[in-house]
Amino acid sequence: MSMIQDRLDSRPNTSNILSERVQSLRLPKESEMRRGQGTWLPWTFCFLFAGATAVLAFLLVSRQPAEARVPATEIQGQPASQDKASQTAPSGNIVLDSKGYIVPVRQILVSPKVSGMIVKSYILEGRRVNKGDVLAELEDVDYQADVRRAQATLELARHRLSEIETNRPKEVGAAEAELEEARAQFAQAQSDFERSKELVKSRTAISQQEFELAQSKYLAQQQRVKRLEYALQLMESSRLKRIAAAQAEVRQAEAELAKAQWRLENCTIRAPITGTILKKNAEEGNIVNPIAFNGSFSLCDLADLSDLEVELTIQERDISKVRVGQKCKVRAEAFPDRVYDGVVSRLMPIADRAKGAIPVRVKVTVPREEEGVYLKPEMGALVSFLNDPNQEEIK
Repeated sequence: MSMIQDRLDSRPNTSNILSERVQSLRLPKESEMRRGQGTWLPWTFCFLFAGATAVLAFLLVSRQPAEARVPATEIQGQPASQDKASQTAPSGNIVLDSKGYIVPVRQILVSPKVSGMIVKSYILEGRRVNKGDVLAELEDVDYQADVRRAQATLELARHRLSEIETNRPKEVGAAEAELEEARAQFAQAQSDFERSKELVKSRTAISQQEFELAQSKYLAQQQRVKRLEYALQLMESSRLKRIAAAQAEVRQAEAELAKAQWRLENCTIRAPITGTILKKNAEEGNIVNPIAFNGSFSLCDLADLSDLEVELTIQERDISKVRVGQKCKVRAEAFPDRVYDGVVSRLMPIADRAKGAIPVRVKVTVPREEEGVYLKPEMGALVSFLNDPNQEEIK
């Protein structure tokens, strides 16, 4: 028994070994974790605070030279740098800033007055043209034929009028001569009739047949004179009407010729104003029709880029700050360093209900040498409305 007990005592304690292993697998206690965290967390906050302090110091140092310029200029006696509002508005304070879009005062859609195919085109976007310059030419075969036909019709009408004016007086003269002859014969017949009547009363040698013959000749000649008088009157009145009708035919032919020549001349399309071509809408070979709605009806868009406005929509709450004739400063978003003078040209008579705003137009003064260079239609522009003290005193 003692030997068995010694062997058991000599064996390792398995329960103690298992308990030790289980203890090693347990998570550390919360107090121990806190004790471990307390060693590195304060240092982390210290490093973060030091980094933030360094960044702020760098920003302050980088800004210090720009801010130091103001006292330097003041010491030298020069005016200090002004803010953006004072630079754009040296003549007064800005009462309102708004954004709009540049539009030409007059933008013309150049369309032909007659239809036809374009055979020559001189249209190029950005090209500056003067009033009367040729932009395109249309096919004019039909229009030339119309002119020749109208010329022939006019020539025929003039010949008819000339014939009536020259030959009709001769016809009237012939009718007057015939009437005078009939009157002379009537006088002779009247004398013969009176003589026959006396002879019959005196019972001289005259037969009843001779008396009746003289009487019928007298009456027939009397009716012939009346007929010729009526014919002469009708000829004179109809002559004036025929001349008037011939003159009307001449005027009608002249109108047809003028219309045909107008159509022929309009086969050459010319610039209606002096300006710049903004957009090309047709090419050579296209058929244009001025009365078409779905087809080609225009050649190009033309506008005078020296006459520009800024189109704005001012909210109703700010419209009291804007008045016609108010001075403004205009700068394009594409070229913010270039400032142009402007003036409020008009306030539109109707508001925009959806936007709760009123459309306003500002006229821009563009130097001649900068026409079409910087300010272009549909570009965004910033407008500063200035407060004019003199205007307030007048009010």
